[in-house]
Amino acid sequence: MKTFEVRRQIAARPEVVWAILSNPQVLVAGGLGLISLEGQIAPGNKLRLVSQTAPERTFVLTVQAFEAPRRIVWASGLPLVFNGTRSFTLTTAGDGTAFHMAEVCRGLMLPVIWGSLPDMQPGFELFGDGLKRLAEGG
Repeated sequence: MKTFEVRRQIAARPEVVWAILSNPQVLVAGGLGLISLEGQIAPGNKLRLVSQTAPERTFVLTVQAFEAPRRIVWASGLPLVFNGTRSFTLTTAGDGTAFHMAEVCRGLMLPVIWGSLPDMQPGFELFGDGLKRLAEGG
């Protein structure tokens, strides 16, 4: 199992952050490192994502969880073989929000595939910084 993650304290209520996280158009236009995100972010829906980290690749994702305004989970890949699960978690922290995004990669082929995957950490940092900026009115 391999994990990428980012955390940010955001000076905005979870509902404000959720409005950004659940809107594909805002995510793409907001400088969060996404080139395109097609599909509606809703339970069971398929999404097609292209990121600046791997612009030559389209990731097909399934929305596995959508618990407003607390948690979204996207997943891709084949169970047991290789898959990635990305979770977005919002927790009330005083008058603001503690944001946590994590991608867990696992599967029997992980040792073989890992070396060919791009380093997603810079993209995670960009996403976290951009989300904080947007939610705080920047």
